[in-house]
Amino acid sequence: MTIDRTDDSLLGGRVALWQPRAGYRVSIDAVLLAAAVAPRAGERILDAGCGAGAVGLCLLARAGDTPFEVVGVEAQPEYAALARENIARNGAHGRYAVVDGDLARPPVALLERPFDQVMSNPPYMDAGAGTPSPDDAVDKANRESALDLEGWIVRCLARLRSRGTLTLVQRADRLPAVLAALHGKTGEITVLPLWPGLGEPARRVIVRARKGVAGPAKLLPGLAMHGGEGKYTAEAEAVLRDAAALSLSSRA
Repeated sequence: MTIDRTDDSLLGGRVALWQPRAGYRVSIDAVLLAAAVAPRAGERILDAGCGAGAVGLCLLARAGDTPFEVVGVEAQPEYAALARENIARNGAHGRYAVVDGDLARPPVALLERPFDQVMSNPPYMDAGAGTPSPDDAVDKANRESALDLEGWIVRCLARLRSRGTLTLVQRADRLPAVLAALHGKTGEITVLPLWPGLGEPARRVIVRARKGVAGPAKLLPGLAMHGGEGKYTAEAEAVLRDAAALSLSSRA
């Protein structure tokens, strides 16, 4: 099936991205999530629910020549196909592969060996919340179906090696559920609030945790996205346009 699409770019033109004109479209959350992941040479990193490939491509663009591999898994075949086109457009063959499937029933390619890191933007809404979107692709991307938030996190952790790192972006009001799902399974949990503007409550959080380690939790100062007149702050602009990293806790 051919998708009516737009030709867009991320990271100040470093990433070229086809995405559907109607349906689920990339938000800045994808860029922020990629900025919070710190890849090391030789690592294998899973993007759980990769959509059109934005997170993985942003990560590769920001990391430059660091040699690592990204594997994306995507349940909607049309988005998986689009991700493969975007990988080709950005010259990422051999560094980024996409697998059709979902976390609830992991395909064989995800079971061969554990990943060093998993990054993910789990659906923001639980199955019974709000009014379903009239666009089926949008609803599937934003609303839980086979897995609730806890189940999604548990499946992500199952794909990680011991001491591996999980990085998530999620709604701030769901932080208690995220922490509950991580409790007893991870340590060194780090939370980065994302504020729409200074003095405003956070709407999103980035959470990083390490599987099977013991270590204290850390609440970081956070990032204000907008300053005066609705413009991005210099710090946000550096991440969104200039491919700067979001610094979270260091890893051993």
